[in-house]
Amino acid sequence: MREITMFSGSAHPELAAAICRHLEVPLAPSRVTRFANDCLEVQLLANCRERDVFVVQPLVPPVQENLVELLLMLDAARGASAARITVVMPHFAYARSDKKNAPRISIGARLVADLLRTAGADRVLTMTLHSPQVHGFFSMPVDHLHALHELAVHFRGRVDGAPRSVRPWTCPTAWSSRRTWATPRRRPASRGCSACRSRPRPRSGSPTTRS
Repeated sequence: MREITMFSGSAHPELAAAICRHLEVPLAPSRVTRFANDCLEVQLLANCRERDVFVVQPLVPPVQENLVELLLMLDAARGASAARITVVMPHFAYARSDKKNAPRISIGARLVADLLRTAGADRVLTMTLHSPQVHGFFSMPVDHLHALHELAVHFRGRVDGAPRSVRPWTCPTAWSSRRTWATPRRRPASRGCSACRSRPRPRSGSPTTRS
């Protein structure tokens, strides 16, 4: 089994540190230099030769800067003769750009997937893509994870300690469908409100009196 080398970008170093603590591996150092013309230079300060290299960099704001930094780190790892390079990207910001819904627009998810492959990525680990079709934009293996269990544990703990009057499932119509959750249920226009229904209506052909 090859040795693991873990690097972290500037997007979320705390996440990379937590992963390293869980795996009981050290977090390899790296250096990001910004030049006077606002260009970036990335240097990996650990040996990568014939190792499994993991780069932790979620695409969170500022997305473009974190993306360029990730591409530079991948290129540096490939140039350092890494055996396999895995991108740990819990949040893929361009996943929403997955279709051409207007003329003369680009499909950003496919473009970024091609950039990652060209920069040297051999595998991508991401979570909860916007739609399953984004998985097909990558020309490399993708581990598409989800956090349903963690979210269920989190919200179960919050709801169990809340008063029953504020629990969402006490209202039978609130969760009946996605439509009723997004917009309140309206009465049909023909029924009207209670005051209109109780008001006597004139018969057809009878004169009406206005005061």
